[in-house]
Amino acid sequence: MWAFLDTIMLLPMLLYYHFLCSVSSPLYSSSCQLQGQFHLNGMHKAGDAILGGLFQIHFFSVFPDLSFTSEPQQPTCHGFDVLGFKRAQTMAFAIDEINKSHNLLPNVTLGYSLYDHCNILEIGFRAALSLSNGQEEQVKLNETCVGIPPVLGIVGDSSSTRCLAISSVLGLYRVPMVSYFATCSCLSDRQKFPSFFRTIPSDAFQVRAVIQILKHFSWTWAGLLISDDDYGLYAARSFQSDLAQSGGGCLAYLEVLPWNKDTAELRRIVEIMKKSTARVVIVFAHDGHMIDLMEEVVRQNVTGLQWIASEAWTSATVLQTLDLMPYLGGTLGIAIRRGEIPGLRDFLLQLRPELRLNTNNGNNLFWEYTFQCRFAPPPPGWLEAGGALCTGQEDLENVDTEFLDISNLRSEYNVYKAVYALAYALDDLLQCESGRGPFSEHSCGSLQRLEPWQLVYYLDKVNFTTSFGDQVSFDENGDVLPVYDIMNWMWLPDGITQVQSVGEVKKSPLKGEELTLDEDKIFWNFESKKPPRSVCSESCPPGTRMARKKGEPVCCFDCIPCSEGKISNDTDSTECTSCPDDFWSSPQRDHCVPKKTEFLSYHEPLGICLTATSLLGTFICAVVLGIFIYHHNTPIVRANNSELSFQLLMSLKLCFLCSLLFIGRPTLWTCQLRHAAFGISFVLCMSCILVKTMVVLAVFQASKPGAGAGLKWFGVLQQRGTVLVLTSLQAAICTAWLVSSSPTPHRNTQYHNDKIIYECVVGSTVGFSLLLGYIGFLALLSFLLAFLVRKLPDNFNEAKHITFSMLIFSAVWVAFVPAYISSPGKYADAVEVFAILASSFGLLVALFGPKCYIILMRPERNTKKAIMGRGTTK
Repeated sequence: MWAFLDTIMLLPMLLYYHFLCSVSSPLYSSSCQLQGQFHLNGMHKAGDAILGGLFQIHFFSVFPDLSFTSEPQQPTCHGFDVLGFKRAQTMAFAIDEINKSHNLLPNVTLGYSLYDHCNILEIGFRAALSLSNGQEEQVKLNETCVGIPPVLGIVGDSSSTRCLAISSVLGLYRVPMVSYFATCSCLSDRQKFPSFFRTIPSDAFQVRAVIQILKHFSWTWAGLLISDDDYGLYAARSFQSDLAQSGGGCLAYLEVLPWNKDTAELRRIVEIMKKSTARVVIVFAHDGHMIDLMEEVVRQNVTGLQWIASEAWTSATVLQTLDLMPYLGGTLGIAIRRGEIPGLRDFLLQLRPELRLNTNNGNNLFWEYTFQCRFAPPPPGWLEAGGALCTGQEDLENVDTEFLDISNLRSEYNVYKAVYALAYALDDLLQCESGRGPFSEHSCGSLQRLEPWQLVYYLDKVNFTTSFGDQVSFDENGDVLPVYDIMNWMWLPDGITQVQSVGEVKKSPLKGEELTLDEDKIFWNFESKKPPRSVCSESCPPGTRMARKKGEPVCCFDCIPCSEGKISNDTDSTECTSCPDDFWSSPQRDHCVPKKTEFLSYHEPLGICLTATSLLGTFICAVVLGIFIYHHNTPIVRANNSELSFQLLMSLKLCFLCSLLFIGRPTLWTCQLRHAAFGISFVLCMSCILVKTMVVLAVFQASKPGAGAGLKWFGVLQQRGTVLVLTSLQAAICTAWLVSSSPTPHRNTQYHNDKIIYECVVGSTVGFSLLLGYIGFLALLSFLLAFLVRKLPDNFNEAKHITFSMLIFSAVWVAFVPAYISSPGKYADAVEVFAILASSFGLLVALFGPKCYIILMRPERNTKKAIMGRGTTK
């Protein structure tokens, strides 16, 4: 910024120096001449239209002493920059390629005027004025002053500060300027720089690209180092603004790197980096700043940092040394898009010096630099010191020089695109049809009366694709569609350094900004060979909320657990929210989920097994019933009261089937029916068993002398009536229970916080107790009676089987009560179903198993003689 202010102060002096007319009389002079002329290093080629260029051919410049006791001398440049010269030759190649094209500007020959700005603002400004106004020593006043301007547009400059100064003046006259290297976002201000364009993305996009890398690796805590110039200051301002808007992280520190080698300041900055918990360091600065910084980093041995480089030093080979790679290895950097320019190397190999010109010609300077020789006449003492003279016949192909390396064309590719942008704009202007033009009264521009602002109009509309496949167009701010390569500094085991592309970040009209990274190719300079963690505070785990630390950035916080029943579904959340009644927090407590519904279902394994067992028991009862009906005339069936046996088998079928009412989602009718059906079915079963026991006891008593009259009370009708009366009592209990306090379905949300248990509430505990108690009473009575007659002398004593069956029945239901009470949810229903099935199978097997065995397997024992055999009464 200070450089820009210095330029504004310098501007009046330069304009005065360049334009002041020296005349004897302002009334009678017919011409004026330049007060002075700039002596600049440059290359020129004639053509129908001229494009200007500003390049860094030298690193340094020396200004003479301004004592003003004599005419000041011109500044001199030294320190040849071979890469800057390569960019200038790339522009010459692009113009030569356009001139050979039959499709682009077919009837126009382009020329060029390329000047060296020597990496200094004052010389760059002089060069820009010379390009825009020409350097003719005398201008005739009586001419119409119409025609082709000295240059149609200027390709350059490489510095944001110089572009700020130059374009602020050229913009007043709408002279188009297309930079290939100036990235400051301040140049996107169309009000201040209306004719400025660039083929390199703005720092605003570079900043967003860095933020995308941070977000990709979840680096929310980073340090930022910037250079003390427009490049660094604008980048810092943009970075802080965009980082806050994206919510992608926080800055642990922000430090400005000094221009001069201030050891104390650098030591302070490195100590801050060393003490900080941030493992990521972002640097928007030039390679000169990094050289000074890294000397202090090495001195303090600060390792374990992940460096992110801006495009200004991503490709700086001066930093890729054996001493610095232990610290800078694994660096991720933003680099200008690499391109390919077919034919460029052959063009560069054709370069030859101009022997007729002085050694200030760019080709001659390059020749002397490359072959370490001097053209005649050599400087004093050159030959005496053993220096060689240049012949102009030296072979470029035998020299190892960066000049011929076209494997990594980045800034050169931007120069190439800038030249083509101006050429396409001029081509569109010349193809305008009269009466259909975009200017006033639908007029068109022409090469003979070309105004610079007309070319600016067409530059705004330019849209073409390079031979490499990149689309080139400018937005409303003069910025090109941005694209950057993501570079990684790879440190190989043998010490060789390799900077490789591991991805790209670009912006397209349809998809917006996209970051693509091939993480498998990235070299990480850490023992883990993985990306480092760089956060101030780890993200809060599920079920907790953030509590920010007072006086610290928002990325630094404590995590406080959410209370029960609440969630925190955002790592940046400072509050926990409650879930609705029918919802519960997920196991991670990051979102509300519907509570699980639990009941004994037909679709779960337990429900399927119980259903299958119930149906199996029903099927076995039907099979046994069929066997008894088929063999109803056999002694063993007739001897065991076949009618009661049939009734008992039917009641057992009902017992098996009633268990199905306990499976499935409880409803009002299933809750009312399940216990009634269960109670009545088992009472019917117990009634049949009790009557059978009573009949056996009566027969035993009747076998005694004088006791035969007792059998008349146990005829068929009496047996049926007894079963009916005993069952009717249970039906009455069930009816009273259902009428007074009926069982109902209930959604139990209290037993489990995360479940809704569907169950049947019994309603009246007294009714349920009477139902079970009545069944237990009949079972106990049957057991006692059967126990009394267990030692009847018959060969087939049914009382023994009834006694055994009642023991099984009692054991099952005695175990049922504590299991039922302690079982939660659906398992209470499963326990009841299991008790029903177990007791039913116990009765079925104990009462009918032996009989079926004899009927089917031992038919010789199914005779009256066998039944009455050894056990007949004497």
